[in-house]
Amino acid sequence: MKVLRQLAIILGILLAGEAIRSVTRISIPGTVIGMVILFLGLMTKVIKPDDIGLVTKFLLDHLAFMFVPAGVGLISSLDVVGAAWLPILMIVVISTVLVVGVTGWTVQLLKRRRI
Repeated sequence: MKVLRQLAIILGILLAGEAIRSVTRISIPGTVIGMVILFLGLMTKVIKPDDIGLVTKFLLDHLAFMFVPAGVGLISSLDVVGAAWLPILMIVVISTVLVVGVTGWTVQLLKRRRI
């Protein structure tokens, strides 16, 4: 019963994110809005880590399986990807460099604030 309650919390937050996206018609995916809601709930202690711990551990332990549909979709669209491989490669490289840079900058900023 505990696992079902935890799953219901996570799915409810996901549903709330999708509902907010469809009502407001913003271009941010509902899953991202749901993650923001979950983050805010955890930061304000409305949701405690113990309230979702078992399900989140299971999902993180099986994270690799979540990439299978994306990989299959990519392989089934190889003709489209093959026609635009250079722009896609540039986007991947540039976004990777930006993510690494911003992450490093954020970690340094947080470490300075903590000291």
